[in-house]
Amino acid sequence: MKLAAVLPLSLVSMLVSIAVAADTIPSSAAKDHVNETATVCGKVSATRYLDSSAKRPTFLNFDKPYPNHTFTAVIMGENRSKFGTPEETYRDKDVCVTGKIVLFNDKPQIEITETNQIRVESK
Repeated sequence: MKLAAVLPLSLVSMLVSIAVAADTIPSSAAKDHVNETATVCGKVSATRYLDSSAKRPTFLNFDKPYPNHTFTAVIMGENRSKFGTPEETYRDKDVCVTGKIVLFNDKPQIEITETNQIRVESK
């Protein structure tokens, strides 16, 4: 009997999670959605791979180059091999990334750890 009560709640929870991830936010508006899990879409205007840094991050800056970017997707070195050369693959492309939006140095960003969190949009 208890399983019958839990199953509908689990289904509702799963559907809400899918619905949240399905909504897209323009990269310029990501700052208004900090601490939310969402899909952020925009143009990657500049990229940078810091191979000499301890965590070896790759930054995908949206809308304008650093420091005037509106949003950043970051791939840490430990996950980089999954993405090939992301600083080349995604530069100047319309891209959507999904994950939790957090603030880093007063700018919104999503850390990408898996390839299914990012996609290039076709026009």
